[in-house]
Amino acid sequence: MEFIKDIIRGIAIGVANIIPGVSGGTMMVSMGIYDEMIGAVTGVFRHLKQSIRTLLPYAVGMGIGIVGLSFVIGYFFEHYPFQTALLFIGLIFGGLPMLLPKVTGQRPKAAELLVFVLFFGLIIGMQFLGTGKEKVLSLEPGTLLGLFFIGLVAAATMVIPGVSGSMLLMALGYYTPIIDHINAFIVALVMLDMGTLFYCVGILLPFGIGVLVGAFLVAKLIEYLLKNHERMTYFAILGLLFSSPVAVLSGMDLSGTGVWAVVAGILLFGVGMVAASLLGKE
Repeated sequence: MEFIKDIIRGIAIGVANIIPGVSGGTMMVSMGIYDEMIGAVTGVFRHLKQSIRTLLPYAVGMGIGIVGLSFVIGYFFEHYPFQTALLFIGLIFGGLPMLLPKVTGQRPKAAELLVFVLFFGLIIGMQFLGTGKEKVLSLEPGTLLGLFFIGLVAAATMVIPGVSGSMLLMALGYYTPIIDHINAFIVALVMLDMGTLFYCVGILLPFGIGVLVGAFLVAKLIEYLLKNHERMTYFAILGLLFSSPVAVLSGMDLSGTGVWAVVAGILLFGVGMVAASLLGKE
């Protein structure tokens, strides 16, 4: 049963990582699995079997979320953006009861409050990055090397709570081209179009390798911070988490949002909170 719940948690993380403004790292925090996943990633060379057992269901779920549900979530965000956004905001804040004990118990220090404000402001500031000119991807060595480094950067933002990797990819002009190649890969796989399949693999492989390397390096850094500066790190995470609604709702045209859309959004916010609570690990 726990294995199935871990797959569902992985699906939520995978879907979050492909939605601009939503952070996979925040999903990990809200479900109480952030420390566990960071430890499994950083311990992959020391405790390979244990790390694989921990990460496998999450990886399966993330694959389902990214490959299988990207079209579905994309449809709902296009046609019901406000309601869908509130569902994810509910998922984010549903994990607060598990997170707050990390920073309660003693009066916050000035430095901790400053870190909270700085990281809250970081996400607000990122909303002004805009969308960069879309890049044209090819199998040229320079493009493939660039995709590797883009993967490194994307992994850092995917692991850090509150920072949307997809939003950063949009700002750099890589989001749509990479999503298009993922979709082309899926279609080619179904149609057994081997030429297109191998071409998409050639494009996506260096990006994927960059994501894996970047995730490991950032996880190492976060593991060090949690071990040596736990309260300070969690104040930073809370700052990122509380700014998430701004990131999720940023850029949406809410002028035509009617009463029923608001009611549905509030209900879905509640559904998200309940779901986060049910999926949460103490």
